[in-house]
Amino acid sequence: MNTSSEYASHLDSQDELRDYRNKFLIPPFKGVDSIYLAGNSLGLQPQSTQAAIQQELHDWHTLGVEGHLHAKNAWLYYHHFSKEGLMHLCGANKNEVVAMNGLTVNLHLLLISFYQPSATRYKIVIEAGAFPSDQYIVETQIAYHKYNPSEAIIEVSPSQGYEITIDDIAKACEGQEQTIALFLFSGVQYYTGQYFDIASITEYAHNIGALAGFDLAHAIGNVPLQLHDWDVDFAAWCSYKYLNSGPGSVAGAFIHESHTRVIKQPVLGGWWGVDENTRFMMHKGFVPVASVDAWQHSNAPVLSMAALGTSLQLFQNAGIENLRTKSIALTNYFEYLLNHQTNNHFTIITPPNSMNRGCQLSLLYQFNGKKTHQKLSEEGIISDWREHNHTGDGEGIIRMAPVPLYNTYLDVWRAAAIINETS
Repeated sequence: MNTSSEYASHLDSQDELRDYRNKFLIPPFKGVDSIYLAGNSLGLQPQSTQAAIQQELHDWHTLGVEGHLHAKNAWLYYHHFSKEGLMHLCGANKNEVVAMNGLTVNLHLLLISFYQPSATRYKIVIEAGAFPSDQYIVETQIAYHKYNPSEAIIEVSPSQGYEITIDDIAKACEGQEQTIALFLFSGVQYYTGQYFDIASITEYAHNIGALAGFDLAHAIGNVPLQLHDWDVDFAAWCSYKYLNSGPGSVAGAFIHESHTRVIKQPVLGGWWGVDENTRFMMHKGFVPVASVDAWQHSNAPVLSMAALGTSLQLFQNAGIENLRTKSIALTNYFEYLLNHQTNNHFTIITPPNSMNRGCQLSLLYQFNGKKTHQKLSEEGIISDWREHNHTGDGEGIIRMAPVPLYNTYLDVWRAAAIINETS
């Protein structure tokens, strides 16, 4: 590799996925495309999304309520349409995945079922500096069960640097193993970009008699997952980041089929959680269907799920393994450029091993961070600024996500050049 723009252009010319960029709408900047490196916050709109939503609006216009059965994509069954795409991204069976609700709502619903504390097992393990919603979920669920969050939450911090290892988890839990009911970890950490070893965390949790759940907001559509084979108990995600379904769009959930063949845990009932063949008989008595669908409460939000469907089709066409290969190459190249800067005041806190990170680099600045972020914005490079969190050092971080579906090597070359000029 070298640091010339010509080399970046050469890499783009060799990229077998380069045409996927043209399937997205890139925000404009001064008459040209901006350089969008914020897909870890909000993914871009696929070109096909508008037509998909217009189809549902047309059917609503021409059919009214009859669209539930007679729309081109019958609304009554809409939650089925995303299952195949989610199944491939999650490494799951169809009866283990469903698009529904919002991420935080889904995690609360899942913890109502899977967090059943006892006098001896009541603690929850999370990573230190977890996304605030996850912290609030754990805190309030524990308090709801009349336990003290300050005593019942075990936070895992890295023993050195910014990367949490399975040894760090074991050390944090040492001597408390028999009191732990549940693990709730990120799949990919929003702040550092670390891709956690989901399989090993799940195995460790099960070995000590606990359950393992994951927030996959920054993982789904970013890294390949094998939730079924890893024996993950449950997981949830949003779809507006790497899944490109639009701001605030429908979220999703996974529950391993070992928990749904015979549902023993409590499930809050809703109309869409029963067998659809008997749903309109209006019977009393909630009998959950034997799948993750039992956790559904309401009929599908058709417009946002139409948007999700267009993006899932792109993932199925491109292949998550192919996207992961490009993601590693693109992020490695970006890291190479940043490490060859002659003028910088940042530390890359994302794990250096490409297998331990998603398509994100987080640059921790001691100073000049906000100035650099502002300069990037002025040059049409869209990234994300966060004040420093639990690390307690530095001014803050610039998070940048080179998304393989629509970012190019020339994109990251330009971003690295601006950072070098400013830092």
